[in-house]
Amino acid sequence: MSEAAAIAAERVTIADFARLFRRIQGEVHKVIVGHEQAVEQLLSALFAGGHVLIEGVPGTGKTTLVKVLGLALNLSFNRIQFTVDLMPADITGTRVILSVDGRREFSFQPGPIFAHLLLGDEINRATPKTQSALLEAMAELQVTVAGTTYPLAPPYFVMATLNPIEMEGTYPLPEAQLDRFLFKVQLGYPGERELVRIVSSTTGPEQAGIEPVFAAGEAAERIEELKRLVREVMVAPPIEQYAVRMVRATQPDNARIMGGERSALAVDAVNRYVSFGASPRGAQALILGAKVRAMLDARANISYEDIDSIAAAALEHRLMLNYAAHSDNVSAGHIVEQVVRAVRAARD
Repeated sequence: MSEAAAIAAERVTIADFARLFRRIQGEVHKVIVGHEQAVEQLLSALFAGGHVLIEGVPGTGKTTLVKVLGLALNLSFNRIQFTVDLMPADITGTRVILSVDGRREFSFQPGPIFAHLLLGDEINRATPKTQSALLEAMAELQVTVAGTTYPLAPPYFVMATLNPIEMEGTYPLPEAQLDRFLFKVQLGYPGERELVRIVSSTTGPEQAGIEPVFAAGEAAERIEELKRLVREVMVAPPIEQYAVRMVRATQPDNARIMGGERSALAVDAVNRYVSFGASPRGAQALILGAKVRAMLDARANISYEDIDSIAAAALEHRLMLNYAAHSDNVSAGHIVEQVVRAVRAARD
């Protein structure tokens, strides 16, 4: 029996989760040099049952990362190149007229959205109408075309990439759609040592081979089992409240509650630079991401540190900054850092 088949045959427990997770990471890093935190966040979102927005300048490996992940997980994978002329039907599929036994009838031709892993490459190059074609699939695991609903097979994982430097001819994602992504992952430039390894591995005669972690035909079931296991991680009420307070601290109106009295959660940078803070989905992202972090340490309960470690990926893209923030060159990441410090200090 192969190692992949042996893993598929065993019953996954909390103690096994980190081993499987790290093995997937190892396969990905056969091709992807560096970006350890980004790969961990990507896999964390998968096992937490969410979707990921990946932002990085050209050439940092966004598309390659997603392709390699599909090979390592042994799941079906489709890629959509978003362009200004892309239409919703190009994503979801459409009904066509076929001739059957002399009769003409409609038949549904599924689009590339029907895959376990979907890469939306440069999603902000498509119009808002086309971008929104992903919303139903991301939220409800289904697609509706011409009044008929078609289910999507789990696991379903959308990874959308953004290019932050080419803004001409792009359409910023609406806040409602940004909120659908569990995490936002940043891919920066590699360091000198990493760049040397990239050049060496990509210009030589052989490319690294990816060995699937799960057996063919069983990958989907095993991943769903891992996702269910993540949901079983326990959350103590004080930690749940800690995550909620962190989300509420990103909302500027919290300085005006209690009859005008200043809230203990109020952060000056939030009140000055944020128009709208994180929604309840932000709290869900914190808890689910923290559960995965706990599993990686073979723990059945999450800690305050788990919440802190995932805060940037879970909250940054959910903050709507005002003009003053852009004028003062204040980033969402800087604001989230202040929020984490303030909520942690209030806890202590």
